[in-house]
Amino acid sequence: MSDTLSVRMDKKERDDIQRLFGKHISWGQVRYLRCAHLDVYERIRKGTTFNDAVTGDRFYDCFSSAGCFNVGRGNTAIMDTLRDALDDYDMGTHGILSGAKVAFATKLASLCPGDLNKVVLCASGADACAGAIKLAKGATGRNDVITTKKAYHGHEGFSLSANGKDYYKELFLPLMPGFHMVDFNDLEAVKRLAGKNIAAIVLEPVQGEGGIHVATKEYIKGLRQICDEHGIMLIFDEVQTGFGRTGTLWGMEQYGVLPDIMFTAKSISGGVYPNGAVVYREIAPLTSYVEANPLFHTSHGGGTDLGCVVSSAVLDYLVENKVWENAAKVGKRFKDGLNEIGKANPDCVKEVRGLGLMIGIEYKYEFIGALMADCLARQGVWAVFSGNAPQVMRFQIPITASMEEVEDLLRRIQAAVKAMRLYLIFLMPLARISFIRNLLDNVHVQIVAFNLIRDVEDFVRGLLPKKQEVKS
Repeated sequence: MSDTLSVRMDKKERDDIQRLFGKHISWGQVRYLRCAHLDVYERIRKGTTFNDAVTGDRFYDCFSSAGCFNVGRGNTAIMDTLRDALDDYDMGTHGILSGAKVAFATKLASLCPGDLNKVVLCASGADACAGAIKLAKGATGRNDVITTKKAYHGHEGFSLSANGKDYYKELFLPLMPGFHMVDFNDLEAVKRLAGKNIAAIVLEPVQGEGGIHVATKEYIKGLRQICDEHGIMLIFDEVQTGFGRTGTLWGMEQYGVLPDIMFTAKSISGGVYPNGAVVYREIAPLTSYVEANPLFHTSHGGGTDLGCVVSSAVLDYLVENKVWENAAKVGKRFKDGLNEIGKANPDCVKEVRGLGLMIGIEYKYEFIGALMADCLARQGVWAVFSGNAPQVMRFQIPITASMEEVEDLLRRIQAAVKAMRLYLIFLMPLARISFIRNLLDNVHVQIVAFNLIRDVEDFVRGLLPKKQEVKS
């Protein structure tokens, strides 16, 4: 492929980038990615794939930057919109009215169910999460919030306090007071906490970072009833489940339940210009609170003119192509195929779960997640395990994926599992010993071990005679 060769990066340039990244940003991140062959340099980003600039190898993007690329990598319609917008727009002045802001907010509200039609413009998912919680607190006059274990809502302020894993929070204690954690899908635990001190219940319809756990319909409907009984605001985090990912335009549509507040981000950017939003119902006390406090949540990086022009184009693309229907159809085949792989490997695969093209495979042990990431990368599949559940491999390919691409992807995953089983011949017996299993599951041990393997591979590769190019 001549276009691939034209953008190749030589190994010296790669090594220089890694050295400088380690010096100025994080050497730990370099080692973390390198240990599982995830240290790729993205070029030719198109559709469901990208190419590694060093090797020229093509990878299926099964992470989509945690769901940013719903409309595909390098979507020409969205990128052309941004290029054209640069002729007339910059970010714009925060707080000043503009046609771009109005057009996006109007379009977004028109696509939301029920009376979810009031919009607060934000910069990111974490920013939108904070805005949603502040709105619930301000409108109800209450302080406490119920969130779920393993949840992921961001890394700052209220969103960090709402996270459901201590790993992200323990270095920054004390955090915001009044946050209560309950198990996901445990309605009784919510009932025990619900009362006049609770401002909001915040959850993802499908936990992403938590390991692709899908809320049951009984759970969601039960939460709605509890909120109605106690005057609590129900908040859905649709950052990853929104914009077609689950097989419907919004994850909430899978349940037929309307939250009081919803927030979203990531894929509304089209993968080219960040944006986010809180959408809330046109009901008191929400509307009266915002009217009295219009600047209760402001963001200089959110709701920019450029961002709103891009996000409007993303909404148009989603609707015109009905991408959620593709996510439902292709996602069913993908999930069925992964279930077939799981049934053929019951000793290491515990469960396959998800909705649409938001799917996860849970393995029997945590260390298998890191091992599988390495094996997948060798087969041209870029996938990562969940930060809040390392034993779960997340598959969130762009929802524009074709059936042919999914079939090819399944073949590659099958080959990766076959390769992984060679390692498991030795590792599974050891994993039955709790002390050794704890070592295998330790991320720091994994980083050291896999990097040593990479060092040996690079050394051996350097001793081999270089392949001669065949001249035409």
